Amino acid sequence: MSIWLLILACGVTTFVIRLSFIAAEGKVAFPPGFRRLLPFVPVATLSALVAPELLMPQGTLWLAWDNSRLLAGLMAIVLAATTRSVLWTLVGGFIVLAIASA
Repeated sequence: MSIWLLILACGVTTFVIRLSFIAAEGKVAFPPGFRRLLPFVPVATLSALVAPELLMPQGTLWLAWDNSRLLAGLMAIVLAATTRSVLWTLVGGFIVLAIASA
């Protein structure tokens, strides 16, 4: 199977999954508990993608001050909480990563 066919298949699958929720709106009654939990899906997904990169950058748990990714991630969390700005969170995190990696 070519890589382009695989990319196309993944794209179509993702589109169909997302479309199913949009098409079902109004036709299917989702339980209230399901609707209450939906806003947490993006946060949980992003956390699941980012946490391993911060805590296990070389495949093993690395909780030390010389872990530059962990330091940058902690600074990004602090900046996000205080400024509520995506731009300053990214800039601050990248600056700390660049300094700590040098």
